[in-house]
Amino acid sequence: MYKKIMVPVDLAHLDALEKALAVAADMSRHYQAELCYVGVTTSQPSSVARSPEEYREKLQAFAHEHAPETGKEPSARVIVSHDPAVDLDHKLIEAIDEVGADLVVMGTHLPKALNAIMPTHGGDIAGHTDASVFLVRP
Repeated sequence: MYKKIMVPVDLAHLDALEKALAVAADMSRHYQAELCYVGVTTSQPSSVARSPEEYREKLQAFAHEHAPETGKEPSARVIVSHDPAVDLDHKLIEAIDEVGADLVVMGTHLPKALNAIMPTHGGDIAGHTDASVFLVRP
């Protein structure tokens, strides 16, 4: 049913993504689908990496460590943004087409009253792509 699963990953907050990562791995095994971990970073030094190249190395190592037992090595895609907090949704929507994902599995947070005026990342992405979006609560 699904051929390529994209999983947005924030290397600075991996503990919050454990459940979403497990769901993505399970779905990859079930559908024999390829996984693609996508990270959005800035070109400036951050708490995770000093450069986009270092971030890419860390994301590739993460992808290798989180390979499900499907025999398919996950890919890693790094997207550089001047302001990831502002560009995140737009960059992830572009990445869906670029990597050819037909399913996005992403972690989310519990709903809050502020969501009525500021949509969540998952809701925004689901509204702007043809790919299925599976949101995983912590």
